[in-house]
Amino acid sequence: MPWTKLANASDLAQGTLMEVEHGPSQYALCNVGGELRALAGACPHQGGPLGEGALHDGVVTCPWHMWEFDSATGECIFNRAVAVPVYPVRMEDGEVLVDIA
Repeated sequence: MPWTKLANASDLAQGTLMEVEHGPSQYALCNVGGELRALAGACPHQGGPLGEGALHDGVVTCPWHMWEFDSATGECIFNRAVAVPVYPVRMEDGEVLVDIA
């Protein structure tokens, strides 16, 4: 698996959501109760930056039109047929590594 460093663990305290760009892609990283999660960073509605939104109880809210996504599954809260990709995450030597392949 090609693990890619997207952040330092020190940048992702509990309850934090952040946007990360890697190459041409955006990712939303969050820390939910100590569990690090990674989602695709563009909202499927109109491309809003999910990493610039809000995180509450594991739900990421897009800042543009308030679409909500479960950070563990990527599913839209009000329409389960819509989802964003989620990626495996691990922490190693203080780095947040994501399998974005």
